[in-house]
Amino acid sequence: MKIRHSNPHCPTIMSFQHFHPAFEQITGPTPEIKCDLENNVYPFAHEAGVYIASKDQLFITSNRIFSEDGSQRVQISIIQLNDSTACVQEEIHPDIPMANGGVNYENGVLFCSQGTLDRPSSLIHMETEAPYKCTTILDSFYGRQFNSINDVVIHSDGSIWFTDPIYGFKQGYRQTPDLPVQVYRYDPMTKSVRMVADGFGRPNGISFSPDEKIVYVTDTDAVQGDGSVDWSRPATIYAFDIVYQHGQPFLTNRRVFAMSDNGIPDGIKCDLEGNVYSGCGDGIHVWSPGGVLLGKMLIPGGVANFCFEKPGKILALNENRLWRISFAPSCRGALLRL
Repeated sequence: MKIRHSNPHCPTIMSFQHFHPAFEQITGPTPEIKCDLENNVYPFAHEAGVYIASKDQLFITSNRIFSEDGSQRVQISIIQLNDSTACVQEEIHPDIPMANGGVNYENGVLFCSQGTLDRPSSLIHMETEAPYKCTTILDSFYGRQFNSINDVVIHSDGSIWFTDPIYGFKQGYRQTPDLPVQVYRYDPMTKSVRMVADGFGRPNGISFSPDEKIVYVTDTDAVQGDGSVDWSRPATIYAFDIVYQHGQPFLTNRRVFAMSDNGIPDGIKCDLEGNVYSGCGDGIHVWSPGGVLLGKMLIPGGVANFCFEKPGKILALNENRLWRISFAPSCRGALLRL
């Protein structure tokens, strides 16, 4: 189903909060935040945010949608982007139960399937052309089911790194956890899967620094997932150094990188200068590589996830709205290096 949303009241805002002079190098002289798409029927713009440059398309996942019988589902959509006219949302229906985070992978999209009560949580590759063929890449830790895989990123060596909190159990669509909440690395070449970090409340977003010497993991434990919020719990970004022993990567020097002062730091990305961006309760926060809060790209209602598009462009997911942020063209995302 294709849905064209053109809302004359969908706003343009210029709300950038500066905390450090270096933020001006990121925003440039004429930054702008513009609503590109609005759908008030359901929260269509929640997670993933996978940009396909060759087609100028964005793949996204919705927040949970509840049916009258109490069942839950997530809707995957393709957004056909357009700089001059209304964007178009197309709903698609691949076999990816409770899809959440995603990343560009093997000429397609690698989605985190959180699973259901009778389907395991897994990593699923989806082709970007109809009929959107799906292939399961990984669905267990040597026979033990993952909890509800949340977010994923690809290393240049081809390995897949992902987080596994227990949101699915807390929200009633996954079984009792069979594993601790952890971060994993999967090597598709050898089929080896390793736990590489633990000690989190709710490991969520994950991203590499541009040189891949550091991995950042957000802990969103302040939001429990069952509707309760406890601001005495972590809303924190942790950083780890990646070192190699016997040809394998290990995470060392765990440290607090930053804490969100508003909401939880959910999705996380880096630019090519090493600055760290995360979707928080009042928009996208930007920190220097040293953990100094440089500024905020303010969006009412906050941002769960986002992605870099073209140079100086970010697409921000705001539940019922998709925003396009324009800032300094010199800023480019480290993930796609566009």
